[in-house]
Amino acid sequence: MMNAPLSAPTLIIGVGNRWRRDDGAGPAAAEALAALDLEGVRVLETGGGGADLLDLWQGATRVILIDAASGPPAGTVHRFDARQQHLPAALFGASSHAFGVAQTVELGRTLDCLPPCLTVYALAGRDFAHGEGLSPEAATAALALVAEIVQELGA
Repeated sequence: MMNAPLSAPTLIIGVGNRWRRDDGAGPAAAEALAALDLEGVRVLETGGGGADLLDLWQGATRVILIDAASGPPAGTVHRFDARQQHLPAALFGASSHAFGVAQTVELGRTLDCLPPCLTVYALAGRDFAHGEGLSPEAATAALALVAEIVQELGA
């Protein structure tokens, strides 16, 4: 999924696995944002973390990552300025990725290859079992997050 040229000033990346229920919250939010066709915004989806993210955000000025998280209550959205604060690894503990967002951000920090602006949204899920579709809490939170990101972008 992509809706703007590679030179877009803002890159949004939805991280997750749509076949693990609420782990698909990041891709679902990214899909909704891509459908809005926001000017100057490029939207991508990835099923993995690690080197994939380091490659995807290379050269980007502003990056917004959206990933599912574990930890109650389901439907809670956590926002982190990853340039200014470390991500709590325990919050991203339910990741179905071999090397998750928190570890990737810390690796990027160590390698000095974080984008100049990196915002991470962690959407707390309830159900990470095999299957499609978000829980009601995650679906509602994903829609609210889309509106929050649109407002943050001033679109």
